[in-house]
Amino acid sequence: MNNIPELFWHATQNEIKQGYLYNEDADEFTCLICGENIQNGIIYPENNILYEAKKYIEIHIAKYHHSSFHFLLNLDKKLTGLTDHQKLILELFYEGNSDNDVAKVLETGSTSTIRNHRFSLREKQKQAKIFLAIMELLGEQTPKKQSFIDIPRNAKQVDERFAITEQENESILNSYFKQGLNGPLDSFPLKEKKRVAILRHILKKFTANQRYTEKEVNAILKPLYEDYVLLRRLLIDYGFMARTQDGSSYWLTL
Repeated sequence: MNNIPELFWHATQNEIKQGYLYNEDADEFTCLICGENIQNGIIYPENNILYEAKKYIEIHIAKYHHSSFHFLLNLDKKLTGLTDHQKLILELFYEGNSDNDVAKVLETGSTSTIRNHRFSLREKQKQAKIFLAIMELLGEQTPKKQSFIDIPRNAKQVDERFAITEQENESILNSYFKQGLNGPLDSFPLKEKKRVAILRHILKKFTANQRYTEKEVNAILKPLYEDYVLLRRLLIDYGFMARTQDGSSYWLTL
């Protein structure tokens, strides 16, 4: 339940609530839960009824994921911050149960206990809003000179590989891009810190918030290094890029 496509983490709050987003460049709707792509302009059949793409992605979410609410609610506690008891109460609220109904299901015998739960959850919502505002303001702050290389959101392991100063980064790039920073690479190092610096530099060849086919990714990487497949794989492994499950679409994660 926690195998979430990387695209999910770049979606807006409204997109997460509806469970899908619309990619204008590809002209398709993408399920944020499983990565399924629904091409716009195509008519999709379901139970002998034909649906346009936008309606069909909604049907897809209801059919395979119940709802965005239930998907989010059933994520691991480390992602939601909710206990199993809180999840059960929220699900009962979502289904339209009154405080009295919830009290009966939980066998608490007291609606005041349920009202206290509602109050606690509203307080949690307020805290979340404030925290989001803080993080957005932090992101808008003009950064000072960076001491370390940016760490991708979905990096599988955050360690000394990413602790690269600007001076180290410049030295590594000059050593391996001897014909200039536009490439090609003279060789590709085995040491992970050097690989991270090179891969981070290669990302400049791609555009943020743009999706690429595997063929397009290969076309960008081929002039840089003969083993472009290795570069493509490492961009994914180190968390700098993500892709759909079928490998039909790639995008930057930073």
